[in-house]
Amino acid sequence: MFTFTPAENYLDNKTILITGASDGIGKTTALTLARFGANLILLGRDQEKLEGVYDEIEAISPGKAVIHPMDFANASFEDYKTLASSLDEHFPQLDGLIHNAALLGARTPIEFYPEQEWDRLMQVNVNAPFYLTKVLLPALTRSDDARVLFISSSVGRQGRAHWGGYAVSKFALEGLMQTLADEVCNTTSIKINSLNPGGTRTAMRRAAYPAEDPSTQPAADELMPVYHYLFSAQGGHIHGQALNARDFDPSEFQAK
Repeated sequence: MFTFTPAENYLDNKTILITGASDGIGKTTALTLARFGANLILLGRDQEKLEGVYDEIEAISPGKAVIHPMDFANASFEDYKTLASSLDEHFPQLDGLIHNAALLGARTPIEFYPEQEWDRLMQVNVNAPFYLTKVLLPALTRSDDARVLFISSSVGRQGRAHWGGYAVSKFALEGLMQTLADEVCNTTSIKINSLNPGGTRTAMRRAAYPAEDPSTQPAADELMPVYHYLFSAQGGHIHGQALNARDFDPSEFQAK
């Protein structure tokens, strides 16, 4: 796994929004970035879990986090605009956006995939990142060094039988990343990438592979050096890339 130790408090005065922050990789990301001084906006559908993460961050870095319970499956575009307006009132700019939230959905052939579940999964995994990015782009543009990270999957880069809506949604996310990265590369300082974490010891992984021994997969905190690099000054030359946490090597990308 990639190793990188960022400067202490390298995220001071940086504001980063994380979706799916109540559990799994999203929670670990929030706790990790809090230790390095970030102001955090934490989105998730489970208010009780979000409050638990908030309490943990308060113990690490008091006054640095706010929570915003939001169920992407039922949120309207007006809800996203309201969120953006609220953030504009409290923060001068947004320096980071991590699209971590996702549903696994049914593991079944396309022929038998439940239509309602397909619609719900696309709402959470595809529409929500689109809506959220759309309304937050002005705030990201106001930053002089913003980063957007779409959390992807290996099945969103090479189709695999029985992964249904999850795989298709991650393919769509890759397309959104590439399109957006090409659009902003000459007009803003925003750097946009996708990251495939690989198999990780999370509840979603257990749901997908119930017979697997969880100890055979790395814990989420082992991925964090990659996140640190991508949000640090050193990672500013990486843009529009489909990255893999397991074999991440920043030397592959030529600095501009």
